[in-house]
Amino acid sequence: MRTGLVMLVMTYAIYVTGFLSPHIPVQDLSRYWSLPVHEYLAATGLKPGWSWVQLIGTGDYLNFVGVAFLAAATIWCYAAILPIFLRKKDYIYAAIAAVEILVLVAAASGILQTGGH
Repeated sequence: MRTGLVMLVMTYAIYVTGFLSPHIPVQDLSRYWSLPVHEYLAATGLKPGWSWVQLIGTGDYLNFVGVAFLAAATIWCYAAILPIFLRKKDYIYAAIAAVEILVLVAAASGILQTGGH
């Protein structure tokens, strides 16, 4: 968790200092805030889902790395306790943890084609 927080602070500092230029210039942001998602994506040339990965070289999308890192923490925690449940022969809890991992990975991958994907 601390690593994720450090990543967020560092990438935010890179953004606000202008070390990396943003994909969407700061002075243009207010023009896009009130747009519905589909219009926003069209106006900015963005695509939904994981397309942000292609933009991590820009100041405003670099901070998504820290967000994704923290979002994955739940998956890592379930993966860490899964062997413990198996070792203790707590198969019900192991199955629950395994299903949680599968659901979270499927949701994050965009396979389900819901939400912003």
